[in-house]
Amino acid sequence: MENSKTAMISIEHSKESAKESILYSYKHGFSGFAAVLSQSQAKLIADVPGVVHVVPNRILKLHTTRSWDFLQVKPQIVDGILSEGHSGLGTIIGVMDTGIWPESESFKDDGMGKFPSRWKGICQEGNRFNRSHCNRKIIGARWYIKGYEAEFGKLSPSDGVEFLSPRDAVGHGTHTSSTASGAEVKNANFRGLAQGIARGGAPSSWLAIYKVCWATGGCSSADLLAAIDDAIFDGVDIISASLGSPPPLSTYVDDALAIGSFHAVARGISVVCSAGNTGPYPQTVINTAPWVMTVAASTIDRDFPAVITLGNNQTVVGQSFYTGRGLNKFHPIVYGADIAATNIDGTSAGSCDLETLNATLARGKVILCFQSRWQRSAAIASKSVLELKGAGVIFAQFPTKDVSCPWSFPCVQVDFEAGTSLLTYMAASRKPVVKFSFSKTVIGQQLAPEIAYFSSRGPSSLSPSVLKPDIAAPGVDILASWSPAASSKLLNSPQTKASPFNFKLDSGTSMACPHISGIVALLKGIHPKWSPAAIKSALVTTASMKDEYGQNTVAEGAPHKQADPFDYGGGNVDPNKALDPGLIYDIKPSDYVCFLYAMGYNSTAIRLMTRVHTPCHNSVKFLRNLNLPSITLPELKQRMTVSRTVTNVGPVNSIYVARIQAPAGIDVSVEPWILTFNSTTKKLKFKVTFCSQLKVQGRYSFGNLYWEDGIHVVRIPVVVRIVINNHLYSET
Repeated sequence: MENSKTAMISIEHSKESAKESILYSYKHGFSGFAAVLSQSQAKLIADVPGVVHVVPNRILKLHTTRSWDFLQVKPQIVDGILSEGHSGLGTIIGVMDTGIWPESESFKDDGMGKFPSRWKGICQEGNRFNRSHCNRKIIGARWYIKGYEAEFGKLSPSDGVEFLSPRDAVGHGTHTSSTASGAEVKNANFRGLAQGIARGGAPSSWLAIYKVCWATGGCSSADLLAAIDDAIFDGVDIISASLGSPPPLSTYVDDALAIGSFHAVARGISVVCSAGNTGPYPQTVINTAPWVMTVAASTIDRDFPAVITLGNNQTVVGQSFYTGRGLNKFHPIVYGADIAATNIDGTSAGSCDLETLNATLARGKVILCFQSRWQRSAAIASKSVLELKGAGVIFAQFPTKDVSCPWSFPCVQVDFEAGTSLLTYMAASRKPVVKFSFSKTVIGQQLAPEIAYFSSRGPSSLSPSVLKPDIAAPGVDILASWSPAASSKLLNSPQTKASPFNFKLDSGTSMACPHISGIVALLKGIHPKWSPAAIKSALVTTASMKDEYGQNTVAEGAPHKQADPFDYGGGNVDPNKALDPGLIYDIKPSDYVCFLYAMGYNSTAIRLMTRVHTPCHNSVKFLRNLNLPSITLPELKQRMTVSRTVTNVGPVNSIYVARIQAPAGIDVSVEPWILTFNSTTKKLKFKVTFCSQLKVQGRYSFGNLYWEDGIHVVRIPVVVRIVINNHLYSET
């Protein structure tokens, strides 16, 4: 690093200009710095001895209370105090996001103990944020903007859009922080919906806030890397990062989140990331490094029905967040395609895209809009109709539990079948009219969990031998704290007084990620010596493939289907079973280094990036033998054997028997098929051999490998693709 800084002085011609160019010096978890360089300067720096890699700054994107009760996570209370281990007590969750709204009731510090002596973090001041905003709940807060401003220029807080401080102007960071670790708040609701007691999964854990994302344009990878570096130094136990970049994925040696998280995991810090919101398409999952936990989004058993009453007294039921005025009367209804503006085709008008409707014909009417390939958003349709002073929107789209209609304008979301029935009514009536009921909250009438339509799917496009996502957690219509500063930026309408609100319903793998972060805090509180890999194993091997009625989990899509490991990894998280998994699949940091060698990355780059000197054979076999709680073979030609090692964390004297649910067309055998543990034998290795029965190519099949002792059922997913001639990897 010193050589590279000396080179910076040479390139910039003076110490002063070189100092101005350097944004961050990374020193706690890894060695390096971020600097503003031209392409030619970056090339010169790359050629300096000791400089391993020059990585361009990237802009990452954010991935936007019933859920904890649905997961059956209940705080353990002893004598009126949350008991240690059952509420995250003693753990620190570091949240990488848009900051926090510290005045929220979710972050009150009643009953919180003094933060631990190991904590080295700070409370960094700024716009409308000073040291008094940290307390015994928010024990640290930092903000990072140098990388962002190097990319986009200076950010001014004078327009009220942002705060140059840890204060949250977006709402996203406040939402994720309170989901993971918020205190109990009674009568929480979003404009009367989802009313009840809101709380985080680990209410006794401490929060450390790292603001790396900004309201005006995403999150800089240079800022994120600096935040992770500080979090390692500060002493967090968990890093929760609901952000990332869509495909094409950067290599692990070029990805700031992968690099930073590797060093965090090497120091025993669990890193939890969102899987992305570009589902249901395959190979869209992001944050695929094997050392992080990648979280898919699933539904809970709560919905928000709104009844549409037709002029003939028939009714259609949809979903809506609208609870404002102007609903209790009939309005004329028209189909968007029938009121297209001049020179606009019917398809665009039919989906109510912006500037496609005739203003005169839309005024005062409810517009029926159908989702199209080009216009998929109920929010855009609502904005389009609102601008023309329409009365409301009925948006027909593919079936999904995620409510995408805006809350501040009369909008009801229905499926295509209901939308088509409305068209039939309109064709049969001379003066078709409709009126909406207020949306209400209903619990227990939805089959759940299902994998959300938007949740990104595997396989990993970067390392297909690593199953991603790892796990699924609630991420649809989640109620959590929100920033009042963000309320005024949301869609406003004459029907709704947009008064600031402190809680909001939101959806995304961003909302699923902090659920797992909170659960990891619970596990850390009970098993403080478990490694990040052990905790991930406990979650994956105890996850459920069933819904609450014992049926196979469904994945929303086109069409809906039975969920598979590319939808949810091990399955839907089961926090209570994860507390006692029986066996775990553990991984040392040096194994991840060997994984990088097997990926074919430059050896010098790997050594200096990881700062771990590990003798590794550059063998593709290591990709399939990495001790993950899953087996994924993207290229099975005829016969292949993989190995795994399990560690007993259950009763000392235990006997486990293997059971195989083989993927279709595959013969599977396990050796040995009985594992016997005692006081001297705590770890055992086994091998699994796969033989193809089929002569077809490119087909993925799914199965499971179980180890059972009469008490524990330890399951790992098995994913196999048969390949005849396509050599994705070379055997060595």
